This record gives sequence, C-alpha cells and structure tokens, in this order.
Amino acid sequence: MSHVAIIDIEIKDLEALKMACRDLGLEFVADQRTYRWYGRSVGDYPPPEGFTVQDLGKCEHAIRVPGNAQAYEIGVAKRRDGRPGWTLLWDFWNGGYGLQEKVGEKAVRLTQAYSGHAAIRAAQRLGFHCLGRTTAADGTVEIRLRAGGGFGWQK
Repeated sequence: MSHVAIIDIEIKDLEALKMACRDLGLEFVADQRTYRWYGRSVGDYPPPEGFTVQDLGKCEHAIRVPGNAQAYEIGVAKRRDGRPGWTLLWDFWNGGYGLQEKVGEKAVRLTQAYSGHAAIRAAQRLGFHCLGRTTAADGTVEIRLRAGGGFGWQK
C-alpha cells in the first residue's frame, strides 16, 4: 500500500535541511531523482495536493536512512503551487520501514530540526550571532541570539 503525504513544512533553505538531516543521522542525497516508497499507488490514498499519481516517487533530491536499504525515503520536490521552495514527500505506510523512527511521527523531529537551523541561518543573515541552541525532550528548540551590535540577549 502507498500512503504518500506531504510533510507539513515549507522548505526554503536546503542548507538548513541538510543540517537537520545530519542532526538526525539521515543522509541528504543531492540530485537523486527518485525516492523509495511502496512503488505504486493502489488508490487507497489520494496523492498530495498539487501532485499527480505519476509524480509519486519522483523528486529533485532525497533523504535516506543510511545503513537501512529497506527504509523508505523522503523526496525533496519543487513546490507545485508556483511559490519558491521545496515540498517533502514520503510514504509513511508501515512506518516507512524505519524512516519514521528517525524523523518522528508526521516527521515532527525533522520539521523541528529544520526549523531551528533555518531560524539560525535567517538570524545570521540579519547580523545576529547564535550563542547556543538547545532541544528539550519534547522537541522544543530554544535558540539564544545576540545582536551584532552587542544589544544583549534575544530569544
């Protein structure tokens, strides 16, 4: 069975996504044009919005679990709504054969890790310095920043 869904996050910074993958022990594979999934749609689950059944399994980059040749992969595909950025597609059936263990249910660990790195990179572009980043047991990320001009702590 296939259960391909979009991971609910807007990806605008591939470098931040690569950093998040590294944090979670995943491998970002640039220019991989397909991702591992069930392999065909059996019609029990609609394709993600903006994608057709023929689009499933196709991508511009992929994310995989190193050392697990059975695990499904995440496809990193260009958005289909005309806006810039990327969409993450994955087949979550049967836990993606080990993928969900790494990325969390609904890929929450991946979205939290990406969001933290993307926020730090955006703040650095604005002249802030990252003083530290901590992740709580519930996945909440706290980032400590300092303004480039020495204006104190910002959270």
